Amino acid sequence: MKHVLVLHYSQSGQLTEILNNVVSDMVNHSELTIDYHKIEMETPFPFPWSKEEFYGVFPDTYKQNARPVKAVPKHILEKKYDLIIFGYQVWYLTPSLPTTSFLNTDDAKKLFNNTNVVTVIGCRNLWMMAQEKMKHKLKTLQANLVGNIALVDNHINHISVITIAQWMFSGKKERFLGIFPKPGVAQKDIDNASRFSPTIVKHILKNDFSTLQNSLLKKKAVTVKPFLVTMDTRGNVIFSKWAQIITSKSEKNTPKRAFWVKIFNYYLLFAIWIISPIVFILFLFTYLPLYGKIKKDKKYYSSVVLK
Repeated sequence: MKHVLVLHYSQSGQLTEILNNVVSDMVNHSELTIDYHKIEMETPFPFPWSKEEFYGVFPDTYKQNARPVKAVPKHILEKKYDLIIFGYQVWYLTPSLPTTSFLNTDDAKKLFNNTNVVTVIGCRNLWMMAQEKMKHKLKTLQANLVGNIALVDNHINHISVITIAQWMFSGKKERFLGIFPKPGVAQKDIDNASRFSPTIVKHILKNDFSTLQNSLLKKKAVTVKPFLVTMDTRGNVIFSKWAQIITSKSEKNTPKRAFWVKIFNYYLLFAIWIISPIVFILFLFTYLPLYGKIKKDKKYYSSVVLK
């Protein structure tokens, strides 16, 4: 009998739905048992968000400053799993704060130690650098990353910015103004996440995960867009500076912190609407000269290898 743990944090329920489809072939399987655990914060994050709370969580999220997390039930901690399917959201180019908070607990150390892990990401579009941070953390926990699935909002960047913001601040996953597409991962992509389930089951039963990621890639588990790699990389450089500015110039929950967070909010809007198109044009000019590097990056970020 093989044991699988489905572990995740989701605010809206979108990631929960994705994971339920990813493990659909494992439910009631005669040779598999599944346990589920949803990460819970001691002080829950709001959903829907207020703008103050949404932008205010940026510094701690980016710097991965852990907050208290509720303990994992004893019956889960005492079991050794053959595979952990670990779902996470991306906040500010980083695994969500509940995710990184959990990974800093003793419970995570026990669960992940010498355990095979498949990560499942549900996000807007930038996930590559968040996954790099995840790879480093899993290595620290001595886990074995054997697979990755990334489902994203495939609408153009500026459309998804508008729709995601509306969703986060209203809590309603609906067509904004009746003309924009629904926010988040498309429902057909959520439903089609079940295509990964037979592949994962096959590798679990064989107890061989060495080629799992290649098998998942054949099912289009990951799509790496070179321009988004550039955006993600440069965004992390800038976010690193902003996180340092905000934390060095102010203390938590003070008017000064609120002021700097508001300035960051204005910068973020400027970056999305003005800087991003300029970066895209520059990327097009450098595409052919850097084609070799772009090809290598695409292969690397599709893999579970850590540089």
